Amino acid sequence: MRLINRIPNRPGAVLLAALPFVLLLVAYSVASDIRLTANPSDKLLPAPSTIAATAERLFTEPDRRSKEILLWNDTVASLARLMGGVGISALLSLVIGLAIGLLPYARSLFSSFIAVLSMVPPLALLPILFIVFGLGETSKVVLIVIGITPFMTRDLAQRVLEIPKEQIVKAQTLGASTAVIALRVALPQILPRLISNVRLSLGSAWLFLIAAEAVASNVGLGYRIFLVRRYLAMDVILTYVIWITLLAFIIDWLLKTLSRRAFPWMEAGL
Repeated sequence: MRLINRIPNRPGAVLLAALPFVLLLVAYSVASDIRLTANPSDKLLPAPSTIAATAERLFTEPDRRSKEILLWNDTVASLARLMGGVGISALLSLVIGLAIGLLPYARSLFSSFIAVLSMVPPLALLPILFIVFGLGETSKVVLIVIGITPFMTRDLAQRVLEIPKEQIVKAQTLGASTAVIALRVALPQILPRLISNVRLSLGSAWLFLIAAEAVASNVGLGYRIFLVRRYLAMDVILTYVIWITLLAFIIDWLLKTLSRRAFPWMEAGL
């Protein structure tokens, strides 16, 4: 049997999925052991046991001054900014994408502008956003919106344009208005793509969030990482990085589950 036709069974698939993570952990453990053997005070690659102890402390012990658990405060602040930016981006891209895909006038008005806007490096606009919106929450949310909305909008608009013309014509023949066509014909077909776009854009959204928090913030996951870097606290930094990765994975899994349950017909067609 050709390799292309071989499909692993369920236990084999789980084993293969876990293998890269196990290899990464083993490689890190070996590298850390080598460095610590040569220099026990080395801070670059703390031992896995040190990271585990640090994680337990960060998740359970309150700060001496504020009497609050800083990691949870940072998590709540960062997730609020992330959800706000991604939520606004999803809404904007949905509305504008529908308009560009269905309305020729809107296509002429917005298509080129969105294409040009998607070429602007969002991080280059960060100083401008701080000047215009200040150093508070607004500038961080706006950076996420500017960073991911153009790409999501272009993809959704293209998906609307790919809807078979026969469906649009039949809807008009039955007397459907433009609003009805948008809500009953186009919207159900692009909602699964919207969720997919959000999933694909989460990595960029986290990047913009961490960058904004590192520059100007007093709470947040990105702020804490860049705060402790001056002390070479790699155990804290790695704990935060692992926690961010876990949060991103959970959000992605929730969106995937939502898409599978809300649009089973989409999953069946893949």
